[in-house]
Amino acid sequence: MMSIQEKINPASAATVPDDMAMLRAAVELTRDISAARGGIYWPDMLLSAALGYAAMAGAILTPQWPLALGFAALAVLALYRALLFIHELTHIHRTALPGFRTVWNLLVGIPMLTPSFMYENVHTLHHARTRYGTAEDPEYLPLALMKPWSLPAFILISALLPIGLLIRSALLVPLGAVIPPLRKLVWERASSLSINPDFRRRPPEGDFARMVHWQEFGTFVWSWTLLASTQWLGWRPLLIALAIVAATAVFNQIRTLVAHLWQNDGEPMTVTAQYLDSVNVPPPGLWAELWAPVGLRYHALHHLLPSVPYHSLAEAHRRLADKLGTGSTYAQANYPGLFPLVARIARSTMLRGR
Repeated sequence: MMSIQEKINPASAATVPDDMAMLRAAVELTRDISAARGGIYWPDMLLSAALGYAAMAGAILTPQWPLALGFAALAVLALYRALLFIHELTHIHRTALPGFRTVWNLLVGIPMLTPSFMYENVHTLHHARTRYGTAEDPEYLPLALMKPWSLPAFILISALLPIGLLIRSALLVPLGAVIPPLRKLVWERASSLSINPDFRRRPPEGDFARMVHWQEFGTFVWSWTLLASTQWLGWRPLLIALAIVAATAVFNQIRTLVAHLWQNDGEPMTVTAQYLDSVNVPPPGLWAELWAPVGLRYHALHHLLPSVPYHSLAEAHRRLADKLGTGSTYAQANYPGLFPLVARIARSTMLRGR
């Protein structure tokens, strides 16, 4: 695996030509592993959610704070994994896993005030050939080209997410039902898991609009159930739950920070350039399975093959690495771990701040 210092600099990645041999190999070598397998999706999601909620209950009910912190840490990891299935929902075909989207929303999305509509029809824009890395990409900021203070701000602001989601579901959504300008504002600016502050979401249409309505109603009912619970349980359970969700959001924001190199200045990029601006953290490192679960340790590979399910990405990576070799374009998106990537982006912002 190449060191970070040996990587090509993708700051001018818009000019990188497509590596057609890599693109063809990616398609040809993965045809037989491109189907989502319910026997993996269902138990993984259900067990992650069950473990997360059980650990959250332990954190709330345990009086000894060291043990409660241990339960909270376990809840963060398990619920983080369960929540990241929202990424898979945006890519798998709607008929691939019957009932999975509905069950995920009922067990994870709505209870965590993050229903799937907040990612569906948004994340796919990030994969659009002519949108990635441009001002029209909802999930891209040139973080490596920004000032040093932007990185801690990017991480810390995510800690406010559960409070923002609670206010959105409990107050803004019902007020928007009777105040059309507010409804338009909330939909455009506060209804997607995007990081680009200039992104404006288009109104939902057709079947998707109907799905949005029932998910919005579910989060509205659940948000008021949470607030009402404080009247007989007190505020402690809700505050602990919000703290766990906040830690989960911070964890995810750190993963987002190193999912790309964030060096594009807004120009459209080739598919190969998009791949090189993205990150794989393949084995032998083990920690990536905790901070980038559900296949997200292969984020660059995912940009080559967005429809390949998470459980097939490790095998897809092995095949491509064996086929293309260590000196290939494919190998240039492989990195050793989280901390070297954070340090790389931090160094880049330091240079910008001089």
